[in-house]
Amino acid sequence: MRALSWAFVARRTGQAAVVVLLAYVFTFLVISVLPGDPVSSTLRDPQNGFSEEEIDRIVGYYHLNDPLPAQLWLSLTRFLTGDLGMSMRANVDVSTLIGDALPSTLQLAGAALVVSLVLALAVAYATQVLPPRYGQGIVRALPSLSLSVPTFVIGILLVRVCAFQLGWFTIMEPDAPVATLVAAVALGIPVSAQIAEVLVTNVDHERAQDYAAVARSRGLTTSGLFWRHLLKPSSLPVLTVLALAVGELVGGSLITESIFGRNGVGSLVQKAVTSQDLPVLQAVVSLAAVVFVVVNLVTDLLYPVLDARLRRPSRVRPAEPVPSSTPAVELVGAR
Repeated sequence: MRALSWAFVARRTGQAAVVVLLAYVFTFLVISVLPGDPVSSTLRDPQNGFSEEEIDRIVGYYHLNDPLPAQLWLSLTRFLTGDLGMSMRANVDVSTLIGDALPSTLQLAGAALVVSLVLALAVAYATQVLPPRYGQGIVRALPSLSLSVPTFVIGILLVRVCAFQLGWFTIMEPDAPVATLVAAVALGIPVSAQIAEVLVTNVDHERAQDYAAVARSRGLTTSGLFWRHLLKPSSLPVLTVLALAVGELVGGSLITESIFGRNGVGSLVQKAVTSQDLPVLQAVVSLAAVVFVVVNLVTDLLYPVLDARLRRPSRVRPAEPVPSSTPAVELVGAR
């Protein structure tokens, strides 16, 4: 903690808390103005099988007959205490539904993060060791090409090739290891493009520095220069991209899970949107905002620890002025 001041930590933490609260309030207000009445569309739907007693209990629990500010205050205080409410569709705690769906999404997002890092590292390494014709042209164009293709297009192509043509997995077993890996590739390719662009740019910058020229003059190979000298200083800006990629991993996992038929948070959100299960939507969006803000907060706190240039500058004693009586000839001779 020497590299960080407590004031800096407190300020960043306070800003993160404000962002989470604003995200929760904004989500609540947006969901509240959606067309349709949740009582009539969800609770009184014959397919859900709620009795009048259960409907009255749910309406009383959420205070749906109270003014909107009172509902917001009640929902916010419950969220701060860890109470995510009850599902209007399944009549089960929202925390239970999210807890059942979260492991599959975390497994997919974690595998996609690993895939994206491996692909970005491979692209950055190829730009340095391949001949200029390939390293400067084809390989450097891969990140832009990956960003231009939507995630659902990549997912559909991989399902068609890997599942139907090659038979590596079946759509009836979406949680199989091979199916999870293919889904992670579909989700990780767009994320790897962002990481690769930043990494390649910083590797090129570090390669133009004097210490890289000295290392090459001593007979160090291009591959050795990349792994021993260029990769470490070029990886620091990647932290910011990784923190921003968390939002894309969470959002992209919803689409990828739908394509591959995985029962994760994506399918939970899809069902909640279809049935207007507002507590589930509110909880998922709020928790996603919490994860995004916490990851960015950790990144902000790690930067001064990993990069000494961002720490508080030390107090340097000012140079003593040269006496005016010193002859100019002596100054020139001292130089």
